[in-house]
Amino acid sequence: MSVRELFPGVYEISLKNRKFLATKNLVPGKRVYGEQLIRVGEVEYRAWNPYRSKLAAAILKGLSEMPVKPGQKILYLGAATGTTSSHVSDIVGDTGLVYCVEFAPRMMRDLLNVCSFRKNMIPIFADARLPEQYRMVVGKVDGIYCDIAQPEQAKPLADNADMFLKEGGWILLAIKAMSIDVTERPSEIFKREIDVLKERGFDIKQVVHLEPFDKAHAMVYARR
Repeated sequence: MSVRELFPGVYEISLKNRKFLATKNLVPGKRVYGEQLIRVGEVEYRAWNPYRSKLAAAILKGLSEMPVKPGQKILYLGAATGTTSSHVSDIVGDTGLVYCVEFAPRMMRDLLNVCSFRKNMIPIFADARLPEQYRMVVGKVDGIYCDIAQPEQAKPLADNADMFLKEGGWILLAIKAMSIDVTERPSEIFKREIDVLKERGFDIKQVVHLEPFDKAHAMVYARR
């Protein structure tokens, strides 16, 4: 068994001719979505499933820079049941914070359970399209991660950035083409959403297509 750090807080574990993407478990012994726990010496890691997490898929598909770093404060739009946001929680660690915005009641119930034992995750039951609803809770953040199934995806992210993102901060946008228009070519949808980000003052650093892990999805990394 061997462990290699790919980015700060993100690891590749080689075990019995298999390789796993992983993060150090902030809460040893606790799983979030049935993931495998791997102990190496005194450290417990959580296997990070790219078929369950678009951020893991983006890393495996060649994301050149990982903007999520230890100690950061991050606004996570569309946290769902806490799968990816819990790995972000692992990465930012005890000195960081993840504000988790989710609008679906069923998803929120599961997210609340995850946040109950991950003290650096703050659950916020709100609509990501209405950042004014939670402006009294969220302060300035180093980055925004957005994974929402809405007909508009770049605009809500940019609206949140106007309110919360620090100068020079980063964004990661998981574009779901099927949630925008099932009749249009995904490449056209990706271009249109990216153009919105450019118009709102973002410098596009990289676009990563997520097949075969997610069909008609792309991850956009940008900075303001």
